[in-house]
Amino acid sequence: MAETKKLTVDVINASGNKVASVDLNSKIFGVKVNNHAIYEAVKLHNANKRQATAKTKKRSEVSGGGKKPWRQKGTGRARAGSTRSPIWVGGGTVFGPKGVQNFKLDQNRKAYDLALRSSLTLKVNKGLIVLDDMKAKKSKEIAKMMKSLKVKKGLIVVDKNSKELTLASRNINNIKLVDVAHLNVYDIMNANHLLITTKALKALEEVR
Repeated sequence: MAETKKLTVDVINASGNKVASVDLNSKIFGVKVNNHAIYEAVKLHNANKRQATAKTKKRSEVSGGGKKPWRQKGTGRARAGSTRSPIWVGGGTVFGPKGVQNFKLDQNRKAYDLALRSSLTLKVNKGLIVLDDMKAKKSKEIAKMMKSLKVKKGLIVVDKNSKELTLASRNINNIKLVDVAHLNVYDIMNANHLLITTKALKALEEVR
């Protein structure tokens, strides 16, 4: 069996100092980038977030219209049976959204895997930071770490998330924290920097 090619990157601490080095699996971080797969994965993410909240009322749902506006003949005007008619101001809407639209899209597992590996490969060339550990537990500690690493918009990936980390990170603008199980293409591409701990890196290589 051929040996898997490795890519070596620095491991840094919260202060931005190098403390070690680590090998990246080229099957995850060194693939041929497929931009179309990335595009499809991002489109999938955005579509599946959409909610069918838009809804208009049909003529049977608007109020009023119980009385015939005027008599059938003799007025010189067109016949009218109800003010609920779609041609009347305040009447029902024809062919409007019903509130049950389905925007869900799907992408097969192999295509999504390719998109994820492609997005991770892009970050190796620009924006990947491997952390020795995620010891910061408060917002000010995470903010200080981001300042030391010169990260203004980043995605932090840990092996296991916790309520403490979630609460600490959500107060900081343009910073998102996820665990390996919830890592997705959209978040990777949306961030300028991908910060991943060594434990999360190992967990990622095990599941991928």
